Amino acid sequence: MTIHENYPGTEDRSRFTEDIRRFEFQTNLPLRHRIGIIWRLVLLVSVIAGIIALSVLLISIINDSFGYAAIEYKVHPSSLSLNGRPLNELSCSEIVLLLEDHLTANRLRQLESENPFSTRSLEDCHETAIFEISKPKAVVTWSLFYSLKYSRELKIYVAQKYPDADLVFQNWLNSDFIRSPQSSDPLRTGILTAIMGSIYVIGIVIVVAFPVGIAAAIYLEEYSSRSFLHKIIQTNINNLAGVPSIIYGMLGLALFVRALEPLTSGAIFGLSDSTTANGRTILSAGLTLALLVLPVIIINAQEAIRAVPNSLRQASYGMGATKWQTVWHHVLPNAIPGILTGTILSVSRAFGETAPLVVVGASTYITFNPESIFSKFTTIPIQIYQWTARPQDVYKNIAAAAIIVLLVLLLTLNATAIILRNRLSRRLI
Repeated sequence: MTIHENYPGTEDRSRFTEDIRRFEFQTNLPLRHRIGIIWRLVLLVSVIAGIIALSVLLISIINDSFGYAAIEYKVHPSSLSLNGRPLNELSCSEIVLLLEDHLTANRLRQLESENPFSTRSLEDCHETAIFEISKPKAVVTWSLFYSLKYSRELKIYVAQKYPDADLVFQNWLNSDFIRSPQSSDPLRTGILTAIMGSIYVIGIVIVVAFPVGIAAAIYLEEYSSRSFLHKIIQTNINNLAGVPSIIYGMLGLALFVRALEPLTSGAIFGLSDSTTANGRTILSAGLTLALLVLPVIIINAQEAIRAVPNSLRQASYGMGATKWQTVWHHVLPNAIPGILTGTILSVSRAFGETAPLVVVGASTYITFNPESIFSKFTTIPIQIYQWTARPQDVYKNIAAAAIIVLLVLLLTLNATAIILRNRLSRRLI
């Protein structure tokens, strides 16, 4: 008996069709379950692979930020004394007398002009004497894991290979590293100048790109007619979001550094100096990165505005509100959480950019902190790039410490934006 014999009349065709669909569903159900299990495993493996890759990255960075170092001295600190008194018992005024016996008058005046000894702490005076007279040098360094595993062997190796050196467990990520400007001596160099430069640049990016991006998104979504011109603008914005960052660096060089040099150098305000008269300033870098992230902010803001239910707009119009009142009081507040999400991603990208800043003219060696947006600058990614390009092994450890600082600042910036977004979301519920 065939399946058709169970349904002899035309009045039973609907029941026949329903039974066929049920039969096909039951037949395909095990296959669908197997496919679902396979994709679930693929997604789980992808997440695990991402976690492993991130863990390996963090472990390698931390591994290079700590470890033993063999430090050689031109004059060992234990031999420094004045009138028979060792260095650790001398006051700052006595250390100045000790420096006069070992340094030239020009070098002593330079140290005094950089930071007068009368204002220095006793610890700072001791460190100055050690670095200026003893001249410590890291001849070889080891990673954290290697130092912990072979600590005894390293002590024997240094005693035989470098008899005049001290084996010191070095913490490259310390308070002096964060508070000090860059120096030609890797044991004294710091990242404060790069931190200040990054904060200045990102501040300009947020101030310029955030309001301009939101305003452009509001116009394109709420006011612009869907004309041919609108389609051209939208297509170009989407294309600009994928342009390589080096192209924006070339644009910033032509537009902000050269064409708008009187403005970006501060000459038009009488605030420029001989080192920034060419327009290679913080302002030029910030405006260049603002252009870089602007398309991404516009696209994300458009998606957030588009996700606001149209019923809110209709309700506002029904109460007699104008177009702008509807956008300002109803559309924009509900879209802000999504807009901030896109802004977080954009600022994170700008914070780690290097190529555009190299083209614009970021300094690779600068020893003073920026004083305004018209100052010369460097940033943390530029500093990391400059240190990793050096052949000495010690700079690899310093670069690893700088990467940790960069990650901490980036996470702090993102966490602040996320907290602000969540508070706004709760307020609107």
